[in-house]
Amino acid sequence: MRHNHAGRHELGQNFIRDPAVVGRVVDLAAAETGPLVEWGTGDGALTMKLAELGRPLHGIDLDARRVRNLSRRVGRHVSISRGDILRHAPPRDSVVVSNVPFHLTTPILRHLLACTEWRTAILITQWEVARKRAAVGGTTQLTAQWWPWYEFRLIERIPARAFTPQPSVDGGLLTVRRRDAALVRGRQRRAYQAWVAAVFSSRGRGLADILRRNGVPEPTAADIARRTRSRRPLPRDLGADDWSRAYLATRTG
Repeated sequence: MRHNHAGRHELGQNFIRDPAVVGRVVDLAAAETGPLVEWGTGDGALTMKLAELGRPLHGIDLDARRVRNLSRRVGRHVSISRGDILRHAPPRDSVVVSNVPFHLTTPILRHLLACTEWRTAILITQWEVARKRAAVGGTTQLTAQWWPWYEFRLIERIPARAFTPQPSVDGGLLTVRRRDAALVRGRQRRAYQAWVAAVFSSRGRGLADILRRNGVPEPTAADIARRTRSRRPLPRDLGADDWSRAYLATRTG
């Protein structure tokens, strides 16, 4: 059964055709250890180069025809299977590589972050999405909600001409790495994420006041606000350590 989000690649996938971009992705993957997983193998532009690393590689793609064609071209250490990215759970300590279909970026990112076993992700997304996840220009709610468990890093901008068909926007190369030591305990994730959403939706007379309204004790709220680089700080100006510190202060009073 085909789901609404599971259309053919022509409806949402922009294939990478620039060898330099492919090489950059493969270099990032080569610097990591662990089995490789590729979400959305398409015609295999990334797959074939990742396979040259000689490590176990499992590719997932929705298009049965492309899966069959690509399976004939890879070695025994590579397996390509038809599947839905949004239902796949990468194995323990794996490295996830994906040229993310632009029309599915948000659900794919949310699914990936909710999976608990993989270690590093190397992703191609829209440029603005990559910037937002890496908190370039300010922290978004989604990034703040996952920062205690992941580090986001913007690698580079990818021009639209590097894709076929050419999209209307540039892409961005983003890495996501699971923290060795979480800043907030995993069992507190739902409570923490709900608290972050509440902070972003709150109004007040500046950041310190917003934090106080959401349970952060006065000394901690004032100190966090004072340490930001902005003259008139808001939640978007907080970093990963600030968010976790503020939340943990609400738990200790």
